[in-house]
Amino acid sequence: MSENLPAIDGARPRWRGLVTTVMLVLISVMIVRDILIRRWTGSPPSPPDTTQQSR
Repeated sequence: MSENLPAIDGARPRWRGLVTTVMLVLISVMIVRDILIRRWTGSPPSPPDTTQQSR
């Protein structure tokens, strides 16, 4: 089974680690951007979506 492994064994985990890091950074940037935009716009929070309960 070890015959099927690629010759460059260290490149693949490094590539996957880089992709994971980039994805985490992008998600973090989007979350921070969303928080800052909501804080700086100063718009009042939207009212909660409530429905009338049937009696």
